[in-house]
Amino acid sequence: MDIFKKCYDFNTVKEAKQLGIYPYFHALESRQDIEVTMEGHRKIMIGSNNYLGLTGDPRVVDATIEATKRFGSGVSGSRFLNGTLALHLELEEELAAFMHKEASMVFSTGFQSNLGIISAIAQRKDIIFCDRENHASIYDATRISFADLVRYKHNDMEDLEKLLKKADPNKGKLIVTDGVFSMSGDLCNLPKIVELAKQYNARIMVDDAHGIGVVGPNGRGTAAYFGLEDDVDLIMGTFSKSLASLGGFLVADADIVDYVRHHARSFIFSAAITPGNAAAAKAALNIIKEEPERVQKLLDISAYMRKQLLNRGLKILDSGISPIIPIYTYTPMRTLVACKQLFDRGVYVNPVLPPATPEGQCLIRTSYTSTHTEALMDEAADIIADVLNNLPDSEEAIVMELMQDER
Repeated sequence: MDIFKKCYDFNTVKEAKQLGIYPYFHALESRQDIEVTMEGHRKIMIGSNNYLGLTGDPRVVDATIEATKRFGSGVSGSRFLNGTLALHLELEEELAAFMHKEASMVFSTGFQSNLGIISAIAQRKDIIFCDRENHASIYDATRISFADLVRYKHNDMEDLEKLLKKADPNKGKLIVTDGVFSMSGDLCNLPKIVELAKQYNARIMVDDAHGIGVVGPNGRGTAAYFGLEDDVDLIMGTFSKSLASLGGFLVADADIVDYVRHHARSFIFSAAITPGNAAAAKAALNIIKEEPERVQKLLDISAYMRKQLLNRGLKILDSGISPIIPIYTYTPMRTLVACKQLFDRGVYVNPVLPPATPEGQCLIRTSYTSTHTEALMDEAADIIADVLNNLPDSEEAIVMELMQDER
């Protein structure tokens, strides 16, 4: 059989495009901001992870330009060889200090961070306990680690304890969880995880890609939010969200970071982040330290939008704190049509479909930025409510409307 048969038989995208509801790869024609230009038209951007509004900040942009002028456009090698810049070392030192940990190391992407950290720390005969809603990179990392994978129900501490009790006490154990879950926006139950880890001799890793810059004092993330920084062994973060760049990092005890640095294949065999990326992350980190009010503004505008959506009768998945607010759309077709209509009316959001959600629980994922205004939120909330409240309940009725539109 031809190995490409699966490719030729893949018709899902073609069918969605024929119906005019394909939701991906819309081209930005302006910088990432609270309002953007996409395909020639203004859109209110509530589908970005630019939580602190720093991707277009002149200080971040200028730092990127200056670093590129000084060091060039790339490093042309791995950190192990010729790819380590003084800028990388400065960034790692500042990250460790900001996160209240001994040491830090920087990866080329957030995805590679999880691949490298987990596959270096967990090996054969170890056990990884993984929340079912953890990011895909965590699941991929567990596969290449060759450790045993044990999944526990989302944020279900009784299930986690039951699984920890069953585990071989002679095996190494690592509990891995998102800090702020990327789709639902809820926080992990870190206090209980810490309690269970101590009881069952396990270590803890928190993927705080959506927590750093978002929650906790000065935006230091989930562990700081709960006052448990000293009890979390490994904290991973990314630069592509609050830190306005590209890359990822680990903070932990110096001995652990040194071990991962010499064993993480995604670190050893990848070119280092560019000078511009490193300088952008460093500049964004300095702004967060100097302007902690940005974090509170983010929480305030998220709370405002949460209230506006509820006041308009929309059913949301309410974390109560994070800037990620999913809105229930239930079925794939309703979700895709809603996203299309919102896009056409000037609001950019993200569809969340199975397997990212359970069947019948599809969502529109909305996310917010500290520089959003109440006026923009009112405008977006009105459009969202009008679209969703006038959308047919049944998939059959929606398909019929689409077919008529095509004709």
